[in-house]
Amino acid sequence: MGFASNGSAGKALKFLIYGRTGWIGGLLGRLCEAQGIDYAYGAGRFENRKQIEADLDEARPTHVFNAAGVTGRPNVDWCESHKVETIRANVAGTLTLMDVCRERGVLVINFATGCIFEYDAAHPLGSGIGFKEEDAPNFVGSFYSKTKAMVEELLKCYDNVCTLRVRMPISSDLTNPRNFITKISRYEKVVDIPNSMTILDELLPISIEMAKRNLTGIWNFTNPGVVSHNEILQMYRDYIDPNFSWKNFTLEEQAKILAAPRSNNELDATKLKTEFPELLPINESLLKYVFKPNQKVPAA
Repeated sequence: MGFASNGSAGKALKFLIYGRTGWIGGLLGRLCEAQGIDYAYGAGRFENRKQIEADLDEARPTHVFNAAGVTGRPNVDWCESHKVETIRANVAGTLTLMDVCRERGVLVINFATGCIFEYDAAHPLGSGIGFKEEDAPNFVGSFYSKTKAMVEELLKCYDNVCTLRVRMPISSDLTNPRNFITKISRYEKVVDIPNSMTILDELLPISIEMAKRNLTGIWNFTNPGVVSHNEILQMYRDYIDPNFSWKNFTLEEQAKILAAPRSNNELDATKLKTEFPELLPINESLLKYVFKPNQKVPAA
């Protein structure tokens, strides 16, 4: 499960990060600064192999972090009407980066998605039975998810890739429009479905540790357990805004306003928890890293 990358022989760490203007890419840079890790941002465009090669040759990194790609603006519905652009970034571009890195013996921490599954008969909602790393994707309702599932399957052939399945990412920055909490707090109506989610404040430092350990393969990169939309918004009301209110609607009602269905699932985080026993369950992580640091409502 490890890869003999350039960082294995006592060489000082040097990270090359793709996704400078993105949310996760920006946070990774700050973490590197805080930990004193030398890093640079990639400037090349994924569809241009020579530019990627130039980035690698100039930076000479021990590890590459890929936090780039197309998710769509304002949301993944964009991908439904921009399929070629989505393929260029999420499929062709990602594969080019992994291939160039493999030629140079460089391990890639690849931020992927866990939105490639949906609850089914073998993994019913509320059962506590989550999808494991070896399970085949069963959700292709959105074109975005379809491209991500394609790439995950192809990347199994690359022994230099550590694929992290991120879901509904959350951070302590409640002003960031990409933050799942910020999103649902601004919606007119929300569905209420338990899901696996990723608390970035806790898990991004773990991704750096995974690079240091040269871990590879597929990892469900979520906190253990599930949390529902209503549970999160109740915490928001309890800790942030006591006057906050929200309305629910059904999946059927939601489908009428979306161009593509959304993934709802539970991922089994046993593999990650075994490697990092300190990993907190989702509800505890939400309180520790998000709501208590932002608390505005006086404690009772």
